[in-house]
Amino acid sequence: MNFDNLDNKFHPSDDSNPVLGDRIISRINASPQRRITFAQFMELALYDPQDGYYAKKAVDIGAQGDFFTSPHLGTDFGELLATQFAQMWEILGQPVPFTLVEMGAGQGILAADIIKYLYKNYQSCFQALEYVIVELSPGLKQQQQLLKGLAADKVSWRSLEEIADNSIIGCIFSNELLDAMPIHLFLLENGQLGEIYVSTSNEAAFIEIVSAPSSPRLAQYFDLVGVDIAQIASNGSYRSEINLAALDWLSTVAQKLQRGYLLTIDYGYSATRYYNPMRSQGTLQCYYRHQHHNNPYINIGRQDITAHVDFTALERWGDACGLQKLGFTQQGLFLMALGLGERIAAISSNTGDLNHLLQRRDALHQLIDPQGLGGFGVLLQCKGLTSQEISTQPTGLSC
Repeated sequence: MNFDNLDNKFHPSDDSNPVLGDRIISRINASPQRRITFAQFMELALYDPQDGYYAKKAVDIGAQGDFFTSPHLGTDFGELLATQFAQMWEILGQPVPFTLVEMGAGQGILAADIIKYLYKNYQSCFQALEYVIVELSPGLKQQQQLLKGLAADKVSWRSLEEIADNSIIGCIFSNELLDAMPIHLFLLENGQLGEIYVSTSNEAAFIEIVSAPSSPRLAQYFDLVGVDIAQIASNGSYRSEINLAALDWLSTVAQKLQRGYLLTIDYGYSATRYYNPMRSQGTLQCYYRHQHHNNPYINIGRQDITAHVDFTALERWGDACGLQKLGFTQQGLFLMALGLGERIAAISSNTGDLNHLLQRRDALHQLIDPQGLGGFGVLLQCKGLTSQEISTQPTGLSC
């Protein structure tokens, strides 16, 4: 394969963590052919135990940080999810314990909202509840302080390895988790598939090198999602990404689930929309102080790096892992089906501080904005359910 090296040099910005930058360069220099995959680079930049973005003591999430998520707009998102979880408990026959496993709980805001709402409105479900948090980021385990004293006997922190296979009866769920998993970058050119690697130049700048894929799984991925790579690159070179880590994660969580649901909420597309000839530069984005750009080689250790989720891959790989797709919808429709519309309507009949009411209405509208959070994908899969349980449609999928 005779790909030319990409004519790009990236000098880390002044706001990069120099210790982490040097550590990545050392990793490159110690690697065969002095290069690493972009997935390895991204894992170091985000998850290095000492200096990665998510290892910081206080990751910049929220209105004043690098980005915000649905729970930062108020308690409604968590409360509506709690309503859906309570129905799942009913569908499953009110098991005890009923285990909710939150993957990547961030600052713990969503967990607190869910637990409080179940306690207040679904007491029987709350009594059966076991809430497990799986959090890789040391910097985000500040959630333990937020949740301390809040039904302390209900909440525990475990790694995925500490959860026994075939042990969970309930729901494993995540909100904006898979988009931050390390991705492989690829380039299609002249009908050939190459992988983009990260190396360094003599000027201590990062450079991108294109060579043969590091794993046959990259080519196999397109067979999985049913995409003809010759067609998407018919108009010239085509650059995008593949999230193999998401498939590995899906294999693992499917093993943990004995009976119940897997709920995945994230921004992304179906494979045909994701790998579209019009999207020739992929979806990789970096977030730094509420600004976004597409250069992952600056602000190292101090910016988030993400890519959209391929929901077709999750559906088809889920089938292979014993997970059955129950439905796929948009977050806006999902939340409206669970009662967000009634909450918006109730604002107009409330009296009180006008600014507060306007802020609350704006927050609710952001949750359903199809150009923003409302356009996020919501994928619900299940395992071990009877045909009667499968026929009972979760309310969130009813729109």
